[in-house]
Amino acid sequence: MAAAGGGGGGGGGGSAGPWGPGAGRALQSAMRAASGALEMDSAGRAREAYVEYLKSIALIAQALQEEAAGADGCEGVTADTPKMLKLAEQCLERVKSIAAALGKAQAKPAAQERDGAPAALPRHRRVLSDEGGKLSPFLPPEIFQKLQITEAQSARKELTPLEEASLQNQKLKAAYEARVARLNPSQALQKTSLTLSLQRQMMENLVIAKAREETLQRKMEERRLRLQEAANRRFSSSVALTPEEQEQRALYAAILEYEQDHDWPRQWKAKLKRSPADLSVVSGLFSCLLSFPEHPIAQLLRQLQCAVYARLYPAISRDAADSATGSPAGLGSFPLDAGGSLPTEPGGRRLRASRSLHCMFSVPEHGAAGLRHSISSTPLAAAGPPKAEGGRTGPAAAPQTPRESSFEDLERFLASPEGWAPAEPMDSPRTEATLPEQLKGIVRDIHNAIDRLLSLTLLAFEGLNTAAGKDQCLACLEEAFFPPLWAPLLALYRSVHQPHEAALARSMERHRHAGPADMGLASRLLPPAPGCPAYGSAIEDLRLIPLETCPRRKLECIVRALRGICECAEEYCGARDRRTPATAAIGADDLLPILSYVVLQTGLPQLLSECAALEEFIHEGCLIGEEGYCLTSLQSALSYVESLQ
Repeated sequence: MAAAGGGGGGGGGGSAGPWGPGAGRALQSAMRAASGALEMDSAGRAREAYVEYLKSIALIAQALQEEAAGADGCEGVTADTPKMLKLAEQCLERVKSIAAALGKAQAKPAAQERDGAPAALPRHRRVLSDEGGKLSPFLPPEIFQKLQITEAQSARKELTPLEEASLQNQKLKAAYEARVARLNPSQALQKTSLTLSLQRQMMENLVIAKAREETLQRKMEERRLRLQEAANRRFSSSVALTPEEQEQRALYAAILEYEQDHDWPRQWKAKLKRSPADLSVVSGLFSCLLSFPEHPIAQLLRQLQCAVYARLYPAISRDAADSATGSPAGLGSFPLDAGGSLPTEPGGRRLRASRSLHCMFSVPEHGAAGLRHSISSTPLAAAGPPKAEGGRTGPAAAPQTPRESSFEDLERFLASPEGWAPAEPMDSPRTEATLPEQLKGIVRDIHNAIDRLLSLTLLAFEGLNTAAGKDQCLACLEEAFFPPLWAPLLALYRSVHQPHEAALARSMERHRHAGPADMGLASRLLPPAPGCPAYGSAIEDLRLIPLETCPRRKLECIVRALRGICECAEEYCGARDRRTPATAAIGADDLLPILSYVVLQTGLPQLLSECAALEEFIHEGCLIGEEGYCLTSLQSALSYVESLQ
């Protein structure tokens, strides 16, 4: 109808100008084409959708070209132009996604046919960043989220009564077809009897399954209400609750519902009650908990990880693109996965910066830790209430497999194009937060995320609510939370500290051949044998820091390094003078030059950013003890090496 009306107007008034009915008609035509492509896309007909998306883009391009050419003395921009550009942009995003999927599907069989064997899966597929086509060592947020929920999706689920009935009907139909195939053409009456019998059995299965489904849903709803009342009593629902408390109450109700269907939480609670001082029980509990991805705590952990990564990725991707076009002294002069910024592992293999992304499903060992309080009570804005698995309405269940954002944007635009408007004028650049401001917000989100996980865990397992239990619980949470996030988080820290890190790298390069005596070490603190490397164990311990993906593990490497320095100094002094007491071999004045020499020998300027991150994420209780002294000493040595001329 719109096309007909537009045609009548065109006949009476000539060619539709850029402000005439032709602009609206072009937008409607493009939206109809995009709607057809979207239907094919949602139905899994990727190749046909690919063609339709391209047609939509071509229609928009032609319409915009005609508008611009027909604008006599005007700008050639109508009120519908921003909408058409937005529609073209979203169609192009879908075209790129489908093209990548189709190309990957075609490349796999070709590679297998060429090699004669299935191709080995790479550890990490590097992708193009959004800016400038630069290769980024980090996964896009949607891929990161898909990897995070893969384990949860692979968990075995029980079939509903209707699903069981469907399987039974499929078996009945297969048996029916096999029997019919054996009948002679003259046995038509028997075929009719078999057909009626099949229909009756299939209908009975569905009716019975539907009744069972309704009964099950009614019982589940009754149980949900009963558990919700228990959660309300626990949270004193008579007073007004904050949004954070309401979310925690919903998560607690989901935990109670989960414990109704599984026995292992009650078994671990009994173990905690029998051995409240045994910290190994806490480590075992977390290993078990993380092995059940459908548990509400495990689901919240994955959700918070994805929310933090979604904030990290734009910052590090934009900075990577800026570094590619910036000055040679920028962060690109020592990239994350090349050159002298990362150490080599034993055997000469270079460590990749993105390697920790593949540790997201591992359950590492857990060590002692201290309790850290959040620096802000602001909730993690990017993390909404999780969806329930299996169709249940639980607040802490794992999210369903997400569609790509370009698909959802296109759906929303086609549903209400009139409601869309640019947030700002098209020609005014948006003011974005600086990297230090983004880092500050991300650090606050990480603190809040860990605090939320800790409070929910202590609520679910009351036996952990002791001083030692909280410390060990926090250590286990951090070792599960940080591994997939540390590489991009460190990349952001390195971007923020890039000037100091670049100066440190230049100083390390300038003094890479300096010996212990050149750094001011006394002769008694040198190894007695001429060819023996000085403080080799401490150098190796510091080189292990980039290989760890948890702050506590990195701090342990620093403590071992300084202990190794003390042991080596005592050994060197003892070998030169047996009368010198071992405890008096090294003092505070001797530690800085020794540690500066060790830092210089590592050749790792990124230790500066590592220490800055550790200072933020290590519990304050640790920073006033031996660990804090070791970290401060290393930072002083890094500053000294940076200042060398």
